[in-house]
Amino acid sequence: MKVTETNRLSLRWVEETDAGFILTLLNEPGWLKYIGDKRIHTLEDANRYILNGPSAMYEQKGFGLFLVERKLDHVPIGLCGLIKRDGLEDVDIGFAFLTDYQSQGYAYEAAFATVELAKELGIKRLVAITTKDNAPSSKLLEKLDMKFEGYVTLPNDTEELKKFGLKI
Repeated sequence: MKVTETNRLSLRWVEETDAGFILTLLNEPGWLKYIGDKRIHTLEDANRYILNGPSAMYEQKGFGLFLVERKLDHVPIGLCGLIKRDGLEDVDIGFAFLTDYQSQGYAYEAAFATVELAKELGIKRLVAITTKDNAPSSKLLEKLDMKFEGYVTLPNDTEELKKFGLKI
């Protein structure tokens, strides 16, 4: 199901047929370094991730991580969307893109569209978290007018993360 679009991108629900893409993305060096190893090593693992992650959140909240694909050729290039995480009072915006599609403005374009979608959904405030050493994500969040608010540690984790916020 298409959720929103920009000049170059379409954002839609992640489907089970996207398992191959999910398997690739979740094993990218950047994903493993900045987000962590989700132990997705087979197509079956990827399908389980889709069902228990994005699909479950769509059913529960009406939003979740969306697959980002280029309109030109319908190639999936990343994920971007809204997540309700334990340990964060507000809805979180998250994004991750394949290495080959980074530094081309796609992440900002998708994230900006996602902020606009949050407004349409009546969400009044967004937050974002990132590792302390993820300078590109911090820069993108600041470009979205999100302000650094301090540090947070999520439940069942030990890593202190940077937290950004935006009133919308």
